[in-house]
Amino acid sequence: MPWAEREICELTQDNQMNHQALVDVIQDEKQRVLAGVSRESVDHLIEEFDKAGTIFCAAHGRSGYILRCFCMRLMQLGYSAFFVGETISPRISKGDLLMVLSGSGQTTLTQEWIRTAQEHGATTFGIIGVESSPIGKALDHSISLPAGSRLEPSGQYNSVQPPGSLFEQAAFVLLEAIVLALYQKQGSDPQTILDRHTNLE
Repeated sequence: MPWAEREICELTQDNQMNHQALVDVIQDEKQRVLAGVSRESVDHLIEEFDKAGTIFCAAHGRSGYILRCFCMRLMQLGYSAFFVGETISPRISKGDLLMVLSGSGQTTLTQEWIRTAQEHGATTFGIIGVESSPIGKALDHSISLPAGSRLEPSGQYNSVQPPGSLFEQAAFVLLEAIVLALYQKQGSDPQTILDRHTNLE
């Protein structure tokens, strides 16, 4: 039965939370969102990575943690990648790429980062939850994941999850798929990752 037709009572069993049913709902919701992402938009983002001198990643809250994971993988894959706000982040300039992740598309500081990047000749690309948002309109390029946010709790897919969760989950999986595509493009050699993996642990 499709997730949208399930009643909440089906997610419990003998007054106990049926965790597997909840996992199935989350997986179904996530798959529905990701099925709408075009291959062309992902290919375009990968092309921008390969063209960029330096890649800057920027996001807040839970989205920030997700994008940090992706930024780390970019570094391990050999890209010059930095997370905005860190003390070692260099100056953005022409030929660079600013990548943002935002469910609401409303975050004021992210809008300011986009403006600054564009003023310095950098390209801006985002994965966003609301295309018509200020961030969505400001970006040079974007991938849409209309999965809801703190300002639009249910999104296009009427998620049963807390506001923003479906967007964040879909974004994480999409970014992991991009990492896998880049990894395969480089020959799928685990040693190339391990050679750049931190040893100060």
